[in-house]
Order: sequence, then structure tokens, then C-alpha cells
Amino acid sequence: MEYFAKPVLGRNQRVLIPTTLDDAIPPDHSVRILWEILGSLSWSSWKSEYCGRLGQPPIHPRTTASVLLYGLTRRIRSTRLLEDMTRYNIDFMWLTEGRTIDHSTLSKFRTRFKEQLRDLFRQLGGIAMAMGIVRLNDVTFDGTRVKANNDRYETWTQADVEKQLKELDDQFGEWCEESERNDVLTTDEPLPAELSDAKARQELLKRALEKLQAADAGRRSEGVDPAKNPAQLPSTDIDSKVLPNKEGGYAPNYTPLAAVDVHSEFIVYADVMQDTAENVWTLAMVDQVNEDFGQQPQAVLADGLHATGPNIVGMEQRDVEFLSPLSNEKPTANPAVRDDPTEAIAESHWPELPISPHTKKLDKSCFVFHAESDRYYCPMGHPLEFEKTKPDTRQHQKVILRVYRCHSCTGCPLASRCISEKSQGGRTITRDHFTPDRERHAAKMASAESQSRYQRRFHAGETPFGWLKHVLGLRQFLLRGLEKVKTEWLWSCTAYNMMKLIKVVGRLRAMVSSESSAVAV
Repeated sequence: MEYFAKPVLGRNQRVLIPTTLDDAIPPDHSVRILWEILGSLSWSSWKSEYCGRLGQPPIHPRTTASVLLYGLTRRIRSTRLLEDMTRYNIDFMWLTEGRTIDHSTLSKFRTRFKEQLRDLFRQLGGIAMAMGIVRLNDVTFDGTRVKANNDRYETWTQADVEKQLKELDDQFGEWCEESERNDVLTTDEPLPAELSDAKARQELLKRALEKLQAADAGRRSEGVDPAKNPAQLPSTDIDSKVLPNKEGGYAPNYTPLAAVDVHSEFIVYADVMQDTAENVWTLAMVDQVNEDFGQQPQAVLADGLHATGPNIVGMEQRDVEFLSPLSNEKPTANPAVRDDPTEAIAESHWPELPISPHTKKLDKSCFVFHAESDRYYCPMGHPLEFEKTKPDTRQHQKVILRVYRCHSCTGCPLASRCISEKSQGGRTITRDHFTPDRERHAAKMASAESQSRYQRRFHAGETPFGWLKHVLGLRQFLLRGLEKVKTEWLWSCTAYNMMKLIKVVGRLRAMVSSESSAVAV
């Protein structure tokens, strides 16, 4: 007798009792919940994009969107793999009702409905709010780094692009002359393939040259010589930017952003930026959440990068509590903080004066501001009088600086520790019109209550990024170009929210089922 178990149903065995796709999917399966949630949403804006009269009848957008979203919840990002799933996997076959959707159709669909996808994101958030999942009491805001679809070594400098443009211009001129001799360009027909491709590449290189010229000009203004250290632009995805990697080194990257409801860890805002200036988007995030959900967050929790003057004032104007530590908070032990700033600090305390890590000179916190007289006092008790105002950009936001200068630095015993050898005048201290707001904000953040509430940011803010990057594998974008990358990020965040909703609905149904069983007994 054969030792091993015999097959329950041989491959060639005729089935006596007929079955259906629906019988193959358990009643509590996540694919059923996903389909029902999508069925409760409006698809009118999606359907309006279809002609409805020409060609074969299209697949309903709800079906195609469900394949993309369900695939993402199953950690599948590749449209080719999704095509195989619709062909062979029973849960995907149940979604498509037996249709096989080509990978090219899925790929085009993924980038075609950007505005409709944003509306779908808002509708899911509305369902979560109606169910009490999303409350918008505390919202965290943060960004992460995701690699662009560009090799880390495939970059251009301005010299590279200028060389390629010159070569292309020469070739383009030769092709035009040959086409004119053959009377190709005198007709109403489109350009030949080689001319059309050359024209498109020429436009791409011109865009790249403009970006590199602007980047080199920025480096020059920062004191960096572009001839020795030129700016680099990714050559495959020129919308991306060479930025530091989270794991070290540099590579073409994007900075995806997400605002997360602390109570539910539900994403309520998603976008992508090209650089690292996350603080510029903080107020825009609050306004967008208010527009999408009809309610603004009661409190926003963000890291110290966001605690800029414009953001602090903007949050107060919107009546939103802002919990973000200042990165330049004053040291707790500072002998410069004294009752009478006109008195000099004892020489025995000079070694305790804070030193700036950037200039290696006395830190700004060594100078005490006196609001009534509008002047600073140095550690030796000398005044720094107001001299002038000047515009500046701090953390990518424009401010007006007030400059204060000391005229008693000559012969000062602390001069070598206070001003550089190249200084043409006395020590200067700058102060912008947001300084009182930052000081007030720092005092609030120093309280135990603010520190305790701020600790909630870490888990809630990092959980979605952890799932998207570690579980879903979104460490590098599949698409190229800022707009397509934004859409890819929004699909991923929508799938994350869908996964959260599926789990909540599944738990509620399990509770109702168990209670019904208990009553029946």
C-alpha cells in the first residue's frame, strides 16, 4: 500500500457538484471587505474620463483600482506581477470576476487618475472620521527619504549637459539639412523619427541645463566654487535631487511627506517634495487637511526642523497647538544669563561660556537681549547697538534680520574667543522679528506636559513609513518624474489606509458575529 496520502481531487477528475468563484472566498476575507468599502464610494469622476461610445467596453474603474490597492496591501507593486495574479490567484480572480487585466492597462491606469485618486483618498478619510477612527486631535507631520528610479552614479554636471547639447545641435542641423534636400520638411507630415527623438532629447537637456545653472548659482552664493565642486543632476529622472540617504551616502532621492492621526495612525495628508525643506510644507499641510476633512488638527507634532518663526506664528493664527522642539534651545547652565547684563562675568566663569559648534567662537546665547533699550549685552557687559536691517532666508523661509554691533571689542580680553581674525568690525548679533515667538515657544516646550505629549509623535509618525518601506518594500520609486512619483506615493498611502480600514471592519464584524452566537446559545 502506498504510504503517502492520495490527492483529494485529481487534476483530471470531473467535479460532480458545481462551484463558483464566490464559494472559494471565505465570508470574512479581506478582499471582500475591500470590495465593499470601494463600493460605498463615488466613482462618477472616474467614469467621466471614459468615452463610453468607442471601442470595446472598458473595465469599471472600481475593478481596476481594487486590483492595484489590494495588490499593495498584499505587498505587490509590480503591474506585471499583478497581471499574473489576476490570471492565477483566486482572490484576484474574484475581484476581477475572471478578467485578466494586462500590465500595460494597470500601468496606464495607475498614472491617469491623479485627481480622482486624491478624491478617493479623501473619501476613505471621511469614512474613517464617520466611524470615529480618525479624530484629528493630535496629528504628526514628518518626511522620509525614498530613492528615485535613477542609478546613484548616473548624474550630469553643467559641463556634461553643455557638451551633449552641442553634439546634439550639430547632429540636429545635419538631419534638418538632409531632410530639406529630400523635401521631407516641406510637407504637412510629422517629423521623421530621428528628428522627433532628437527634438525631445534637446528639450530634456535644456531643462536639465536650467536646473544645473540655478543649482550652481546657489552654490556660488553659499561660497562653494562650482568649478571645483559642481552641482549634480540625476540623468534618468531629472526631477529628483541628489540628497543624503538615510543609511548614509548620497543618491538621487525624493522626500515623501505624510501627516498621521495619532489616535488611529491613519494617514491624513500625503505629498512628495524634491528637496529637504519639510518645514516649508507644515502650514500647507494643516490647510490641506482642513480642506479635505472639514476640520483642522487641534495639535500638530513635528520634529525640531519645523519649529521656525513663520510656522510658530502661523499655527497660532490658525489656533492649532504646535509641539515641536527648537533645535537651537539655550544651554541650561550658562553664566551669561545674569540679573544685570551690564556687569561683566567673572573671569573664573569664562571657560563655562557656550561655544558655537559652527564658528568655534562664543555662542549667541552668551549675549543677553534687553527689550526695553533694544540692545544686546556681551559677557563683558558692553552693549551691542542696533545698526541696520537686512533680508535673509532661514530654513528656506524669508525673514528680516535686525543687526546689532559691538563697538568695544578692541582690547577686550574675550576678543580672541568672540570674533574671528578676519573681522573688520566688532562682534555682530542678528535677531529677526520671530525671535520673541521662538522664545515663547521654547518656554512652552520646556514644560513636562508638552514633553510628554510630544513623545507620542515617534510611534505614530514612524509606523506608516515603517510599513510602506519595510513591508511594502517602497525604498525606491518605480515611476519617474515628480508628478508620477506623487501619484505612486498617494496610491501607497491610500493602500495603507485601506489596510487599516479593513482590519477595523473585520474586527467589528467578528465582534458582532460572536455576540450573535452568544445570544443564540
